[in-house]
Amino acid sequence: MSRFIAALLAVASCASIAHAQSSEPASPSPPLTLERALALAGATAPSLEAATAGVRAAEAGRTVAGYRPNPSIVAETENIAGSGQYRGLRSAETTAGLALPIELGGKRSARIAVAEAIGNRARIGTALAEADLRLAVTQLYIQAAAAERRLVTAREQAGIAREALRAAGVRVQAGRASPLEQQRADVLRINAETAVERAQRLAEVARDNLARRIGQPVTGPLDLAWYDRVEGFGPARPIEPGGTLALAAARADATTAEAQVRLARSQRIPDVTLSASARRLEATNDVAAVFGVSIPFPVFNNGKAAIAQARAQSDQAQALRRAAELDAAQDIANAQAEVANAATSARNASGPVLASAAEAARIARIGYREGKFGQLDLLDAERTLSETRTAAIDALATYHDAKARLERLVAAAPSPEENNQ
Repeated sequence: MSRFIAALLAVASCASIAHAQSSEPASPSPPLTLERALALAGATAPSLEAATAGVRAAEAGRTVAGYRPNPSIVAETENIAGSGQYRGLRSAETTAGLALPIELGGKRSARIAVAEAIGNRARIGTALAEADLRLAVTQLYIQAAAAERRLVTAREQAGIAREALRAAGVRVQAGRASPLEQQRADVLRINAETAVERAQRLAEVARDNLARRIGQPVTGPLDLAWYDRVEGFGPARPIEPGGTLALAAARADATTAEAQVRLARSQRIPDVTLSASARRLEATNDVAAVFGVSIPFPVFNNGKAAIAQARAQSDQAQALRRAAELDAAQDIANAQAEVANAATSARNASGPVLASAAEAARIARIGYREGKFGQLDLLDAERTLSETRTAAIDALATYHDAKARLERLVAAAPSPEENNQ
């Protein structure tokens, strides 16, 4: 009779565990998807605000670069406050007019070229900020989803541990096991409940980090279906890094440096200042025209050092561009391999491996309740299942992280039409 009661309790506990694992409570709010989190983060990201301000500054700099030098008002009075006939203002000569600087050597066009190159680089910087923000938010979302999955797993393991303790108590009461098994099962229950508390705290921290990035609390569920999904990833196709953001930024830096060389060369040619004035002679009350030309004499600074500096900076930018091409190609190839390996590991860990571990644990539970397996066999199967679940969660997190980093590496640069907007 006692064996019949034990078997009945075991079947009931098994059914309750299966129902708890297969059914999840319905949430009144839709899950927060990754795309929604990205949209919310983009609306409040300080990095995007800074990048946008940089574009506005570059556009204003382009306007300033197109301005010509302002004319100057020239006014002077001579032959006053002297002695003799120059005492007072009797012999004063007052001159008033305008002086107009004339830029030579293509300085204005060179300034405009530098300003346009800086503006193009600022717009690429905005695209870089958007790509970096997308990667950061995606990684935080992955961490939050993984923490949520670990919490679900910890709760399921705690439920299994409580049912194992109950089954052990039934076996002890029926005289089919020693009290040691019940004590061991109770220790496992305590450890499982402690793991739930740790997983709960980590999940809350992960949600808080994501909430700070998107600018609002994360109270609803996450899109765990997206987290559990592993897309097919076939043989890696070579990806040319030429159109990526990293190389676009390096090229823009090189273009800006080359424009700086042209500007430095134009600065070597002195500007001419033309002046036209009217002079009034106090003694005779006559008026005469005065014309003048002013040309700087480059004795101390002839501009050679500025050209050498700009040329060295241009050589540096060109070298960094070539290095960026090599690094981008290598990083993309490595990232593709990481995504492929992570996809394989995630599919195996969350597919056949997890199914086998779950089946082994199920058989061990039934065998333990029926007295066919010992408690050590049950504990070994449960530990294997717990480790396999954790490995599956980690493999999925690694896969999504590798995929996000690959997408960041191959992010396309804005088109010239977009840069000119």
